[in-house]
Amino acid sequence: MYSMRGEDLVSACEFFAHDDLRDSQKEMLLDSINILGEKGFLIASAPTGIGKTAASLAAALKIKNKSKNGKKILFLTGRQSQHRIVVDTIKKINQKVNNELQVKLTDMIGRESMCYDVQPITGECSCEEGIEERAKRSNRMKLVNKILEQPMHVEDIIKLGRDEKICPWASARISAKDADVIVCDYNHVFIENIMKSSLSSMGIELSNSILIVDEAHNLPDRVRNGLERHLPRKAFRGAYFEIEEYLGNKEKEIKDSNLDDTFAHGEIEDFRELKRQMDKLRKDMSKWYDRKKIELGDKNDMKIETSDFLNKINESLMESLDVNHKRRYEILEKMISLLYKVTPEELSDEEKETTCSRIAYMLEICIEYRDNSALALVIDRIPPSRRESEENEEQPIRVHSFLLDPGVVSGPLFEQTGGSILMSGTLYPPSMYADVLQIPEHRKVISKEYSSDFLSNRRPILIARDVTTKFTSRGADNTHKINQHIKSTIKNSKGIIALFFPSYAMMDKFSSQEREWLPSSIWPKPIVIEEQRVMSKREIENNKKRLYELESKGERGILMGVLGGKSSEGVDSPDNILQAVICVGLPLAPPSAQQDALKKYYEKRFGNSLAWRYSSSQPAINSLMQAIGRPIRKGEDRALVVLLENRLLQRNYKICMPSSLQTIEVSNPERTGKRTKSFFDYYPEP
Repeated sequence: MYSMRGEDLVSACEFFAHDDLRDSQKEMLLDSINILGEKGFLIASAPTGIGKTAASLAAALKIKNKSKNGKKILFLTGRQSQHRIVVDTIKKINQKVNNELQVKLTDMIGRESMCYDVQPITGECSCEEGIEERAKRSNRMKLVNKILEQPMHVEDIIKLGRDEKICPWASARISAKDADVIVCDYNHVFIENIMKSSLSSMGIELSNSILIVDEAHNLPDRVRNGLERHLPRKAFRGAYFEIEEYLGNKEKEIKDSNLDDTFAHGEIEDFRELKRQMDKLRKDMSKWYDRKKIELGDKNDMKIETSDFLNKINESLMESLDVNHKRRYEILEKMISLLYKVTPEELSDEEKETTCSRIAYMLEICIEYRDNSALALVIDRIPPSRRESEENEEQPIRVHSFLLDPGVVSGPLFEQTGGSILMSGTLYPPSMYADVLQIPEHRKVISKEYSSDFLSNRRPILIARDVTTKFTSRGADNTHKINQHIKSTIKNSKGIIALFFPSYAMMDKFSSQEREWLPSSIWPKPIVIEEQRVMSKREIENNKKRLYELESKGERGILMGVLGGKSSEGVDSPDNILQAVICVGLPLAPPSAQQDALKKYYEKRFGNSLAWRYSSSQPAINSLMQAIGRPIRKGEDRALVVLLENRLLQRNYKICMPSSLQTIEVSNPERTGKRTKSFFDYYPEP
């Protein structure tokens, strides 16, 4: 039993990056050391500004330093901005500790972002093109030594690598073997096929690792995404042509080499059989898709049984064979292994996998989860944005896989670790994430909400009780009142404002009111930056730069986006660049076969009382909390929040909001305007 003592806190503070330790930081630091000392789990709902990064790293380094087997600390985050914060924090720690306690760090992101011209199939890059093998190894070790010499941000590693024609990704992986802290994406641990190749090559064992999962509210969906796949009917046709091309190249290769190789000829025969199998599948599955489209009718989607889909494919394969196989899916499993080997000579930049491998992975998932209700298969219509130009079928359909329970993947992985800290400003309620991620209950678990003293004063939250986006209440009068609330907030606020909606459709509907919100008398040159449905990283960064340009010129602007989108969750807004945030409505998941399957699954796992909260209301509230957290990144920041949705005052939604959140009800747009003016009069400058 590990218990934190006073002298332990003093010792832990050797690894604390800052001079002052806030009360909330101290509380989180004590909890973290105690829980990691027992290889347990801390699920921390820790608001922005309390310093959770510094507290978690100090605790993990404390436990690592006491261990005798050289534990690794994996700091998992999906944001490059957080990568930099971790690197800077470790730099500050190294300035405080003696030489014996210096922390070695490796910072890495995906290979596609670190290397030149990565081939999607082979994974090879052209970073070291023209360099001899011996020189490659020598050059990489030089870069490895620089990485371990002092904490270095991944962008600096990339620059050094490209300047010297050294592969930065390969060098970072080598350096990870001797690093104390590795900063990387969730995928390295929670996406199985990446984890197997990544951790072993870096000499990392989960059993000897401490995990720190930042922005852990994203983890359930990230795990789910790892098993989300789409399979339209044209995939079987595309796979047939890929096999045909690959087989032709192999046959020509053997013919040109004049080799009488029994193994090579046996392999060729396997792929000839694969071609025959796929030819039959593309015909049989085309008829199956037609039947499913008739069953779908006017509905947008419908759930199907995983075993039915799998058995249909298996039956099609078995019909073409005059053999008796003992194992049920023996032929299917052999087909899957051959599909992974089909590699074209060229693959476009947009294609990250072959059609053959896409089919193989979907079938592999179905076999693994054929008797497990944690995976749902749905027939749905392909969205217009995902349809290809040559698609000749009207409203084409696809088979779509969803992992309902991320815990079936994350639970066993957490079980292997030497303890974990999961933290986020919107990891609320912490107990829900412990349930959903299946944190091992037989080990010590602390699920806790930490408080922040400054948020209530410097981030007042107004909730309008006279408006809603509930479907049954969407009338002209309600829409007019929402517009008036927006107008009152803009008129009486300062600087740049973020305006978020529950969907792009609603954002488009309200964007036509821009001129009403932005009368020329108070806003001569209105600047409105709208988030698009599909945006590249560069476009997102350009929008961010435009906001900074507006602020530097002292001009006003509006950032418009959706709740749960790139602007409201994926982009940090440091330096208090956003002065106010207006959120219209609630981003509740629309009715669908997937949502219905999720609710029914949760009813079985958690009971009726928690099923609705875990599947619908709590995720919607947490998206809202993410949005209102954008402007407040540190204690000195200030911003006004306006929530235009009266359902937030109802008990079933109110209990989903953190208990530390202090809200103010406003009865009409005029009261919103007065509250807004009072706030900016009291806090004129950020």
